[in-house]
Amino acid sequence: MPSSVKGKSPSSQRNRQTPEMTHLSKADPVMRRLIREVGRFTLSPRSKRSPFESLARAIAYQQLHDKAAESILRRFVALFPRGRFPQPSDLLAIDEQAIRGAGFSRAKVAALRDLAAKTLDGTVPAGAIVRKLDDEAIIERLIAVRGVGRWTVEMLLIFQLGRPDVLPVDDFGVRNGFRITYGKRSMPTPKEVRQYGERWKPYRTAAAWYLWRAADRAKES
Repeated sequence: MPSSVKGKSPSSQRNRQTPEMTHLSKADPVMRRLIREVGRFTLSPRSKRSPFESLARAIAYQQLHDKAAESILRRFVALFPRGRFPQPSDLLAIDEQAIRGAGFSRAKVAALRDLAAKTLDGTVPAGAIVRKLDDEAIIERLIAVRGVGRWTVEMLLIFQLGRPDVLPVDDFGVRNGFRITYGKRSMPTPKEVRQYGERWKPYRTAAAWYLWRAADRAKES
């Protein structure tokens, strides 16, 4: 949580509306209720991460629960000197079986190696370059990497670049949060979420964040 502003109590600071919260609350009464329940929008992008690291982490999370992916990533990082996230050349130099031993499937090992190779040849740009590209240009460029689809790049757009208008409609947590929040009997299709989400522009990232929180709250209850 952000620290309180001078002259305001911590609780009043927590409840202060961000532009994302204000827009979503006006555009969608159901989202307004969810925002009241969850509280302040607090997404903090990891802007210092390289596109290589962001995509490698997203590959780890593909089709896995958070705890399982985090465990695999801890073991993976521990394979390298000083327990730091590897550079592309480090990843290509290490034995494939060691990466498999950390918990990655063969398909994900192949994806990680292709990601490393395409980072070295410039297909995956450095952070300074990728920040200058628009969302669709980044997606089009990065899906050239084996095993990297639109969802994986959307995670980079949200969690590294902090792009404000990304709605990952193929994400299970987003769709499940939508189902819970909007009282759907069955899981909504990506198309249904995309169409409904038009009203959330230009802050669809924040809407996705709130839907993730709705899904998390349902697990805890």
